[in-house]
Amino acid sequence: MATDGSTPASPALVFGAVAQAYDRGRPGYPREAVEWLTGPEPLSILELGAGTGKLTEHLLALGHDVHATDPDPRMLDRLGARLGELRVSQTTAEEIPAADATYDLVVVADAFEYFDHDRALPEIARVLKRGGSLALVRNVRDERIPWVKRLGNLIGHHALGTGPGEELESSPYFGPTDEATFKQWQVIHRASVQDLVRSLGDVAGLPADAQEARIREVLAFYDDFGRGMDGMQLPYVTECFRAVVGIQPKTIRKEPERAADDADQPGGTGSGAEAGSTEVAGPVGKDSIPVVLAPAVEPPADDDTGMLLIRFR
Repeated sequence: MATDGSTPASPALVFGAVAQAYDRGRPGYPREAVEWLTGPEPLSILELGAGTGKLTEHLLALGHDVHATDPDPRMLDRLGARLGELRVSQTTAEEIPAADATYDLVVVADAFEYFDHDRALPEIARVLKRGGSLALVRNVRDERIPWVKRLGNLIGHHALGTGPGEELESSPYFGPTDEATFKQWQVIHRASVQDLVRSLGDVAGLPADAQEARIREVLAFYDDFGRGMDGMQLPYVTECFRAVVGIQPKTIRKEPERAADDADQPGGTGSGAEAGSTEVAGPVGKDSIPVVLAPAVEPPADDDTGMLLIRFR
């Protein structure tokens, strides 16, 4: 919570203040998990909430055409330092600056929980090509192991096997969800465990003195369970989910002249949305979800000049 009377930052923007700790302390993703998410063929991929690029580097190494986005410019700066030859945009999942049916795959790593799902899911469906998919991946500490559960008592618990979430499973825009799990171990030392703790959302949002108190608790725990210079292996289960787009909303634009005419008619724009707004047509029926978005922007053309950072706000 902000202590200066200002509006508290969005949870998704908390991590920018600890971007370096996030990059050093968070685990990556198993290569086989990324291969499961994407399949064997090269794809055009939009990555939402790319953070510092821990998943992005695998996507690029597998030969995919990747457009990485994040709402926080500080995370994108760190991503650029890691992967300079990359097309990136500062944007959110709720307002994607891309034309309809642009991408084969939209992928999200450890960020889906921060989305406004009512707005983000139709936007994701809109930018996917016919037959395209939404893929989610998250790293979950394996608290079936007693010492890992004790660590969770200090830094927050992880729950295995909770699925992709009701928001996706009940969405009219996507079909049934396939899932797979993979195991991995993160080697942590006395320094990197501090980075791991600082990078957690519940810790990053605390005042500085409260953060340091939490770090001291974790270091005391590490000194009891760690193995000196050799460190210790923290077990994770990497949970992967993939759902094919079903209903694809489309951007509907009105010509200015027509919009002006409609304003004089019953039910025209004069009695509804603001002129120039863009409506996304959702599923027809009692469960229809109207969505109003900013006009879509064509994605930037490929270039060879290195990292292209586009700030849409």
